[in-house]
Amino acid sequence: MNDRNDRNRPLYMISVAAQLAGVHPQTLRTYEQKGLVTPQRTSGNTRMYSQADIERLELINELTGEGINLAGVIRILDLQGRLDERDTELDDLHKRVRRLADRVHELETRESVNSLVRASDITTALRRLP
Repeated sequence: MNDRNDRNRPLYMISVAAQLAGVHPQTLRTYEQKGLVTPQRTSGNTRMYSQADIERLELINELTGEGINLAGVIRILDLQGRLDERDTELDDLHKRVRRLADRVHELETRESVNSLVRASDITTALRRLP
């Protein structure tokens, strides 16, 4: 399992998550209601929070501690999510450009070899002429 999956694995019930995040469990329910955090649910409908959720809650606390209201926090988190998506897209595009550059180099090398072979064939043919 990779680090991303580990961070998103549900580990903590609401009481533990609230303690780790430094907030009251009711605050977590409010955050969930406002769409700031979406804990996973067990088959018994118990909220389960991941390490990624805890880190998100810590960021929310930091922002609200700086005087930003929840509407502002929602906007900031939305923009951060969009930025993360763009970073991923940019990384994917860089990888694609590198693969294409490698392919172009390979084709240029092949063309150079083919040109040398053709030149050699022409030289050989010219030497055979009377």
